[in-house]
Amino acid sequence: MSAPPTSRGEPITDRRQLVAYLEQGMKPAVDWRIGTEHEKFVFRGPDHAPVPYAGPGGIGEILGEFHRRFGWEPVREGDNIIALTQGMANISLEPGGQFELSGAPLTTIHQTCGEVGSHLAQVRAIGQDLGFGMLGMGFNPKWPRADIPWMPKGRYKIMREYMPKVGSLGLDMMTRTCTVQVNLDFASEADMVKKFRVSLALQPIATALFAASPFMEGKPNGYQSYRSHIWTDTDADRTGDLPFVFEDGFGFERYVDYALDVPMYFVYRDGRYLDASGLSFRDYLDGRLSILPGEKPLMTDWSDHMTTMFPEVRLKKYLEMRGADAGPWGRLCALPALWVGLLYDTTALDAAWDIVKGWTREDRATLRRDVPRLGLATPFQGGTVQDVARRVVAIAREGLRNRARLAGMGDDETHFLEPLVAIAQSGRSLATEMLEKYHGPWAGSVDPAYQEYAY
Repeated sequence: MSAPPTSRGEPITDRRQLVAYLEQGMKPAVDWRIGTEHEKFVFRGPDHAPVPYAGPGGIGEILGEFHRRFGWEPVREGDNIIALTQGMANISLEPGGQFELSGAPLTTIHQTCGEVGSHLAQVRAIGQDLGFGMLGMGFNPKWPRADIPWMPKGRYKIMREYMPKVGSLGLDMMTRTCTVQVNLDFASEADMVKKFRVSLALQPIATALFAASPFMEGKPNGYQSYRSHIWTDTDADRTGDLPFVFEDGFGFERYVDYALDVPMYFVYRDGRYLDASGLSFRDYLDGRLSILPGEKPLMTDWSDHMTTMFPEVRLKKYLEMRGADAGPWGRLCALPALWVGLLYDTTALDAAWDIVKGWTREDRATLRRDVPRLGLATPFQGGTVQDVARRVVAIAREGLRNRARLAGMGDDETHFLEPLVAIAQSGRSLATEMLEKYHGPWAGSVDPAYQEYAY
């Protein structure tokens, strides 16, 4: 989640401005970029306890060390550093102290993987001195929600109070999950629509390939990706599959209509988050927001509001792929490789569309429901999700080869897919691997995960 916005900007006077905001994302293929984001759990010492914000060695001090040692610029909320920026990259905090790198928009996966490696080297250098580590998994394997410290960010206080009103697992989403995402561009409205449909339909396949959250509070939880399951009972108003994306006539305007109907969380004014939870952005657009009577929204308010929707694929001025659990270092580079291979090559995109275009709304709903629990073994259309995953990974690999050839890359990006090739062929996800270790050499303990899957 991003740093606090500014309150500058002109009031929105016309709904068309909201559509134009999304249209600003259109750009020619030569300007398409890759933005990778990943979150990780911060833990302390031999007991692997979560790290609070305040105090020696706390999250606040960790952020301060990134500033002091590596030149990251602090972003403050009150007296607290709550984010860092460096160029077009930023580091931010999720509600339970999950540490997130939102990478710069880069040209190749080689670059984005180098960025991840540089960041994790900084993490290790500071961690060795302050006595913490960072873990790559989709759900906190050991600690109850009550033991997770909350970060001092105003928007999280509002969300913390609102979440239990709309779902039973929202607070777990906020404090105990981690993901890896990639943000990708589109050339036109038609290109956006096709990429949105393909990526939304295939998001459960990515969930199965990246499944890495089989534990909760020290025990198996019955899921391959419990993180993905959590989103099914977080807030139905702002999560899920978005069936309207597959309807005739879908485009920027239809997404704006969806966004206008998603209840608000907050308005940021003069350094403070004003609680607007459950209120209507449509009312705000008409100057009828109860907490700011007579005021019209600013474009920064619309930009903020767009970040409070959590579907499996999210549209802003780019498309965000949101279906994957966090995992070890190599998996962080595999996610952009998968989606760049599928979406940034025309032949691959067409082939991926051929796979999903006949899927019904019920097919997609079945995958969304069953994949978090069964992963690659999920039955689907006379076979399993593993069968689909093999085809999808093969298409992505060809897409990366085509991309390299057309761009004149001396070294293509296909090797970043190798972890997914192995998973798709074997049917053994990271969750499967972890469960085998739990019942074998880990002897019924999740503590070894903090060594084996730490960065």
